[in-house]
Parts: sequence; C-alpha cells; structure tokens
Amino acid sequence: MAAAVLVLGLAGCATPPDDPEARAAFQETNDPIEPVNRAIFEFNLFVDKTILRPVAQVYELVLPDLVRDGVRNFLRHLKTPVILANDLMQGEMERAGTTMGRFIFNTVAGIGFFDPAGEAGHPYHPEDFGQTLAVWGVGDGPYLMLPFLGPSNLRDAGGFVADRYLNPLTYWADNSERWVIENNAIILGVTEAVDMRSRNYRQLQDLEETSLDFYATVRSLYRQTRQSLIENRDPGSDETSPVPSMSLDELDYEFYATDDELVASQAVPAE
Repeated sequence: MAAAVLVLGLAGCATPPDDPEARAAFQETNDPIEPVNRAIFEFNLFVDKTILRPVAQVYELVLPDLVRDGVRNFLRHLKTPVILANDLMQGEMERAGTTMGRFIFNTVAGIGFFDPAGEAGHPYHPEDFGQTLAVWGVGDGPYLMLPFLGPSNLRDAGGFVADRYLNPLTYWADNSERWVIENNAIILGVTEAVDMRSRNYRQLQDLEETSLDFYATVRSLYRQTRQSLIENRDPGSDETSPVPSMSLDELDYEFYATDDELVASQAVPAE
C-alpha cells in the first residue's frame, strides 16, 4: 500500500509532453513514472538473474516433474478460499461451484498434492480482488513496477493487499507463535516463485533477447494477461504461448499472449 501511495504522489508530479502525438502515446501507456518503474524493473531483473533463476534451475534439476507438480498443486489448493471469495463477489456462481468442487475432490482424492479434478475436466482458474474490482468497473490506474513483486497497476496493487485479508492463513499467522506459520506468506510466495521460474526461465531469456524494449514488452504482456483473466478467458489454453512473470509473489499472474501478440511485442516496442 505504501508503494501505491508513493506512486500516486509521483504520478501527480509527472508532466505530459506538449507534442500532441507524444501526449497521446503518454496517455495510452498510462505509465507516468516510467523512469522510476524502469529502475525498479532493472533491480527486479538483477534479483531474478542472481538469485531466483539459479535457485529455480537447481530446483528443476533436483526435483522430478511429479514432485514439482505436487508443489504447484498444493500451492493452488491453499488459494481456494481467496479464489472462492472473489468468484462469489463477481457473481460467478458456476465458477464458484467449480472452485468448491475442486477443493473437495482434490482434498479427498488428491490429498492436496494431486489434481484429479483437473483431470476430470474441471481445471484450475485463478481469481483475485484486482479482477473483482475490474468486474465492478474500477479502472486499472497507472502502471506500476513493484520491487520483488513485479508488474502491477494501482488497482491490482490494492487488490493484492485485499486478498491477504481474504486469506485465512493471514489470521492463522497473526495468532500463531510458530515461525513457519507466522511467515507462511513469504515462504509460500518464494516457493511459488521458484517453482514458476523453474518452468519458464528459458522463455524469459528468449523474450529478453528478442525484444527491442524488454520493459515495454513486459508491460504490454502484463496488461494482455490481466485483461484475459478479467474476461475469464483461459490464458493457458492450447491457443496461447506462456510468457513468464518475474514476480516473487506469482499469484498465477503468468503472462500469456497469443502467438501473434507475442511476435508483435517482440518485433516493436510495446505500446
């Protein structure tokens, strides 16, 4: 939240260009503190390349796919209360039923580490309060690049905070003196980041090498992904190609773009 307040203050000091075309481009990107965001982006890249990616590569090398899939399934399983709450707040009763059914089925038949519900035709879907605010008509606000957390915007940053209070683990942590429980958000977030990066560090490297402006490409793909999730379009379908996140709190904000969008974003500076 402090980051959001800081951005609001900095955004108020940003001066749009006088040239009409430049002003239009400035407004379209909705990135009034781009120099600050780019500096944070470079910091996140440094952390990713020096810490997160090497750890993710060892994680991939040491653990078989079955174990890594079990870790991912368990992390998704723990998100069920937040996903269910947002399904309901958006009035998505069918998706809420799927979320609840997946939780029960995967708890009983999958002990949380396997996904028999997905294999039975009921795939996982992410949902968060940022998406809920969008469904309620709240605009996304200025683009943000948050330290460690990666791409966001003012609406999604606020939604990130709200989701913490929708998560029962938050209250368990507040009422526990056990170190693991008290710090479960950090432990789970880092674990998820390592697992996710182990699955896509090659794509990220390829994207960086082929993009004329890597920062702008990430900004564009983040917005494409968020819009896809808001509209309940499946970003993991066969028609899409995964493009990775660099977040230490992934929250299933994996970047996805159609093949045409990915090629376009790599060929020219996005937005």
